[in-house]
Amino acid sequence: MYFCIVIKAILHKTFSVTLALLVLFSTVSFTIEKHYCGDVLVDVAVFTEAEKCGMEAMEMLQKKTCCKDEVDVVKGQDQLKFSSFDDLEFEKVQFLTAFLHTYIHGFESLPKETIPHKDYSPPNLVTDIQVLDQVFLI
Repeated sequence: MYFCIVIKAILHKTFSVTLALLVLFSTVSFTIEKHYCGDVLVDVAVFTEAEKCGMEAMEMLQKKTCCKDEVDVVKGQDQLKFSSFDDLEFEKVQFLTAFLHTYIHGFESLPKETIPHKDYSPPNLVTDIQVLDQVFLI
């Protein structure tokens, strides 16, 4: 029984962290910069500027450029939807109110029963009457 409780707690924490990371990474934006020298990929950088191959000095002397830079921007979600209780429709509010009222008041505990003979010990048996008379409940 204890094992199930531990597994449930571990799964609960794992899913909570996973969902928090999912929300975090879905809202983060970042850039990927690539530097090509001719058709050869020289460097790829995330969040920073890609290193150049050193051919920029040669390109200043010549008009023709052989290097090119590509910048890929990965946009995160920047508009999150926030809902409040006031935005719900009347039918949904009515259902939630009825559900919560039933859930809260539906599990009332029963009154504690008193056992009148709990402090008395059973009588001492000299002989077992059932075995003596050969009467058994089946």
